[in-house]
Amino acid sequence: MVERPEDLNLPNAVVTRIIKDSLPEGIAVSKEARSAIAKAASVFVLYTTSTALLVTQKNKKKTLTAQDVLLALKEIEFEKFVEPLEESLESYKKSQQNKKEQKAAKDKAKKADEEKSSSKAQEEPMEVQTTDGDKENTDD
Repeated sequence: MVERPEDLNLPNAVVTRIIKDSLPEGIAVSKEARSAIAKAASVFVLYTTSTALLVTQKNKKKTLTAQDVLLALKEIEFEKFVEPLEESLESYKKSQQNKKEQKAAKDKAKKADEEKSSSKAQEEPMEVQTTDGDKENTDD
């Protein structure tokens, strides 16, 4: 598990970027405020994870799923986050599926090109240079 309490904190760069992206331009955030937000976010993540784990165990499952997290959010009275998160999760799944399909298509095209090159190389006669400097066709 975790060896030090600091290991439970979210990365400062991530927290800073989230804060910066959510505030209007020209608003400064003190270092202490960033630290407090980071700690609050870490506590929220740990609490949500713990509640989701309880949901998972209550349903006699061993794998914590996104559905468990959504149920946990309802249980800890954060219902208003559930719908936007469901939409975000659906978007993420579609994105992952598209990436998977693109990779499969790319791999298939690459394999077809390799097979085409391989069969073409087998069809072409090879020339070999003999010891006397003449070129000889090795077409069987």
